[in-house]
Amino acid sequence: MRNIFFFIKVYFNLIIFLLLQAISIYLIVHYNRYHSAVTTAYLSEVTGKVNTQYNKVEYYLQLKKTNDSLVKANEQLYNKLKADFDLPDTVSKIVIDTMKLDSLQPYRKYRYMNAKVIYNSVAMENNFIELGRGATGGIKKDMGVINTNNAVVGIVTDVSNNYAIVMSLLNKDSHTSVKLKKSGEYGTVVWDGQEPNVLTLKEIRKSAKVVKGDTVVTSGLGLIFPYGLLVGTVSEIVPDKSSNNLFIKIRSAANFYSLQYIYAIENLKKEEINKLLENAKKKAQ
Repeated sequence: MRNIFFFIKVYFNLIIFLLLQAISIYLIVHYNRYHSAVTTAYLSEVTGKVNTQYNKVEYYLQLKKTNDSLVKANEQLYNKLKADFDLPDTVSKIVIDTMKLDSLQPYRKYRYMNAKVIYNSVAMENNFIELGRGATGGIKKDMGVINTNNAVVGIVTDVSNNYAIVMSLLNKDSHTSVKLKKSGEYGTVVWDGQEPNVLTLKEIRKSAKVVKGDTVVTSGLGLIFPYGLLVGTVSEIVPDKSSNNLFIKIRSAANFYSLQYIYAIENLKKEEINKLLENAKKKAQ
């Protein structure tokens, strides 16, 4: 308290001067329209700049929350894709007295679930990805995995309660059934363990019409991926002298260096299809 009184005593004249100056400015601004307008405009500009900077800081702090909400929204959109539904053949069946209000839901074939990538390797011969979501979150073995741009990433190979392991396309044991979108030729995509993001397309005959830049998509054969998911684009075509096939290099659509979130795809009809296949194989033996 003594210091406060001492400060006032020392700077008494300056404090009185500043106080009178403030009162003068207030009276001028308050009772003069021109000065009032100028002051209001100036204060509005200053307030606007401060609010803009504040909004930028607040926006930056909210980026993680925004990113998480976008991933969830994307998951909902994926679950509404036409390719996720499989309508049964009803050509010989006519139903006129019963009609389901939502005729799509009972026939849903694929369901997408988002998961965060917590580990990802690209420098080994057999690379893998670890997800922060496991069996308790609905992840199962042999689910297909894509990135947020609808590009194939790999297949779930192992699952614990809270985590899952994905064998990425950059793994020498990976074999993915694909199709050249333009010509319709079927083949298999593998990785030779050399250059990341460059894959090899096998089993394409020399008679196939394929050029650089052609799109390679999932074939829809098998039970893991729906048809039409991006795998990559053709970057090099060389005839294989030892066979009747082409040696085709493709650049992967997924960037394995920047994976943060993925979507695991569950085939809801997998068990039913597998059961039929097993019965057919037993009869064929």
